[in-house]
Amino acid sequence: MADAQADPVFQIQRIYLKDVSLEQPNSPAILLDQSQPQVDIQLAVGSEQVAEGMFEATVLATVHTKIGDKTVFLVEAKQAGIFEIRNLPDEQMGQVLGMACPQILYPYLRGNVADVVQRAGFPPVHLAEINFQMLYQQQLEQQAQAATQTA
Repeated sequence: MADAQADPVFQIQRIYLKDVSLEQPNSPAILLDQSQPQVDIQLAVGSEQVAEGMFEATVLATVHTKIGDKTVFLVEAKQAGIFEIRNLPDEQMGQVLGMACPQILYPYLRGNVADVVQRAGFPPVHLAEINFQMLYQQQLEQQAQAATQTA
């Protein structure tokens, strides 16, 4: 007889770079400008179920570097992973997909962004460490606020 309380399962099946793009719309002229660029970094996480007990988690970084109103470079990179997650209570699934999976993927994303930027001829951009627990809590709060505004 099967055990009604099966052990939780959390396994990495695959980690991969799902998408990456680099734009330098104002090259080569902007490369001669010695002004200090402004760097804007945006981060987003996502997940979706792709099969029974299998989930794809993603972390997307957008790095937009400008001098004045002109873009020096724009990099968008999406790091993804397929995770087998089974026998977890529903309240823990959100935490695993919103915190644990992005925490695993983020170092790969950081390396890929730094590599792409450096291969484009710029000093590498090193994304700062992220507290995914805090980011997850902020997303929950934003969702709760949006729900109360539409109600």
